[in-house]
Amino acid sequence: MTATQFQSPSFPVIRFPHLAEVKLPPLHRVRIRHPKAPTLQNLEKRVADALESCHHLQQIPRGSEVAIAVGSRGIAKIDTISRTVVSQLKEWDLKPFIVPAMGSHGGGTDEGQQEVLKKLGIDEESMGCEIRSSMKTVDYGSICEGIHCHFDANAAGSAGIVLINRIKAHTSFPREIESGLIKLIAVGLGKAEGARSVHRIGPKGLQEILPKLAMKAIKSAPIKAGIALIENANREICHIEPVEPEVIFETEKRLLRKAKSLMPSLPFDQLDALIVEEFGKEISGAGLDPHISGRTDIRGVDNPSTPFIHKIAALRMTAATNRNGMGTGMVDFLPQPTANKLDLHSMYMNAISSTVLEKAFLPIVLANDQEVIRALVTTCWQQEMNSIRLAQIRSTLHLNEMLLTRPLFQEAQSKGSIVSFDEQIESFKFDPSGQLLTKVQC
Repeated sequence: MTATQFQSPSFPVIRFPHLAEVKLPPLHRVRIRHPKAPTLQNLEKRVADALESCHHLQQIPRGSEVAIAVGSRGIAKIDTISRTVVSQLKEWDLKPFIVPAMGSHGGGTDEGQQEVLKKLGIDEESMGCEIRSSMKTVDYGSICEGIHCHFDANAAGSAGIVLINRIKAHTSFPREIESGLIKLIAVGLGKAEGARSVHRIGPKGLQEILPKLAMKAIKSAPIKAGIALIENANREICHIEPVEPEVIFETEKRLLRKAKSLMPSLPFDQLDALIVEEFGKEISGAGLDPHISGRTDIRGVDNPSTPFIHKIAALRMTAATNRNGMGTGMVDFLPQPTANKLDLHSMYMNAISSTVLEKAFLPIVLANDQEVIRALVTTCWQQEMNSIRLAQIRSTLHLNEMLLTRPLFQEAQSKGSIVSFDEQIESFKFDPSGQLLTKVQC
């Protein structure tokens, strides 16, 4: 969806004079300890080597067209990885092209999905190949009553398909298969029709329908190889593995266990308040990762047992999310400048396709960051400022550095969760327009 097509609301500027009297707590800037996994060096060579070991890929006749399936998630170095796959296929005298594999994201339009890829650094000029963005699908038949296996028509018509995706925990359902190559096949390459098929019966669809759709597609589509990626707590690629289609389920189950063991987390079970500087679809399909926010907020689905966070404020959307503000329904406060940038068309398309309407609900919208943070503090049910358990993070994907109030700082110290911290105590600072200046650096 192009900028001229955004369908955004216009919220009034709402301020409450009594919020100016709310005192804000001092902050400690800390770096948090997370599970370690070294970042892979020579990334291009690692990707090329992975492709070299894909047996089925080597059997494609020279001169044939090969589709590269790339999703909407903000995977580390996804532009470099995709470009390397393109280059390697060209070296083998194949004709690669990229297809967006992102279900109904990008407003469910050809142009919108191409724009999502562009925000991730993937366009025809930078990749050196054509991007064929289309919502048209082929129907590989029924997997159960009323549910058909849809698959990207451009990819289906190629001589081979290479899948690229990160393996990670899903935001809503714990299973042996969550987010990765399987979901890319069933939902991503299923386009809007595939997304609706999986989500039409809610989380049960992700647990039961998604694997069946993927199995059907693997048998029917010319899938030749997968490149499975795992990120470490620093959001860098720490593992690359080639995957043959016949072992994709077994491989993904094993890699998911590894990915979960490396997930960063908040070192607290309970917070009074959380400030999230930015949220977006490339950070998490839910905008904010429920494993960090403690909220799925889907009716009939339990929230994670920990952490429990009483109030959450989100301040900005990422540029890469292209104004798709899915996740607003999981927070309590949003500043007006951000709310006025929400593309309701993309959000509602995503919400209706996924059937998870709650993620697109709107929170309380106040004039600016300053009003939002003061409201956050005064509504978190903690009378004593020095007792407030408040954390500020860049996003639910960026957890190396945090700003913590004293009770959380002391708890993190006692747990051995802090790698380092600044001696100087900081305070909340705002510019004349009320925008927050005190921010997490990484």
